[in-house]
Amino acid sequence: MHTVALVVYPQFQSLSLAVASVFECANLLRGEAVYDFKLVSEQGGLIATSQGFSVDTQAMVAGAYDTIILSGYLEVGDVPETLLGCLRKASSQSRRIASLCTGLFLLAEAGLLQGKKVTTHWLHAPAFKRRFPDIQLEDARLFSVDGDIWSGAGMSAGIDLALAMVEQDLGRDIARQVARKLLISERRSGEHAQLSALLELDPKSDRVQLAMAYAKENLRSDLSVEALASAARLSPRQFSRLFKDQTGETPAKAVEKLRVEAARIMMETGHHSVNVLARETGFGDRERMRQAFQRAFGKSPQAMLKGVALEAGQ
Repeated sequence: MHTVALVVYPQFQSLSLAVASVFECANLLRGEAVYDFKLVSEQGGLIATSQGFSVDTQAMVAGAYDTIILSGYLEVGDVPETLLGCLRKASSQSRRIASLCTGLFLLAEAGLLQGKKVTTHWLHAPAFKRRFPDIQLEDARLFSVDGDIWSGAGMSAGIDLALAMVEQDLGRDIARQVARKLLISERRSGEHAQLSALLELDPKSDRVQLAMAYAKENLRSDLSVEALASAARLSPRQFSRLFKDQTGETPAKAVEKLRVEAARIMMETGHHSVNVLARETGFGDRERMRQAFQRAFGKSPQAMLKGVALEAGQ
């Protein structure tokens, strides 16, 4: 049996608790208790969340857990040395230790991240880099796995991280079944970006939103400025000026981001060749797609496919 401990502390963010459902569903679908999930804290007892309600916990025990997951908190502050000591002792005999969002700061303070590649929420990435300049932060990733250290970008990314743990332990089929049971429409890998292209663009006007919705649904079509302007019911000149003012991007650059995002999702949810990905997402040819991926990720589609395959085989 895999014993999983979620470590909480005063003012932790309650969304961290969602990871429990992943392991609970894995037990249900396997028809046996594969995971023993425990909610623990430094001394045990009631621990208050950032929202004011409290949860009952057990005291941490060194060497008692296969997997330790450290919850996140909304504001980065001082960490009690006693808690760091508990983490060091508990993690020394665990198979893997993970952080959610700002929980990464605690792992860094505990000295558990030397030589590791990690991630955290994009909002806290600059502070982490200033505080721990010698730790390699991959701040674009949804979650990161480097040996026994796992790190999630945000609290909701904990679900993706927990699903990856289930996949490592029990196989891809069970992980997919758990995702379906939890109504997770998209099984996201660590390579997945933290923010979607539409969220990053954040258009305010209904006209621009309409054009972007049209583009997302018609990636294989002609998405010239003229076509998008028509969807927005504006002249090309009006549309280009409004789009740039509201998003800071040109329409062509925004469409490229949507196509890159769609191609990456296809990589993670199926087995497709680069030619198929280029065709289905509107790039048209491998070279245009390669250049777009280099701009977005600093690596080629082939390298991204290899990374997804390695994660699936973990």
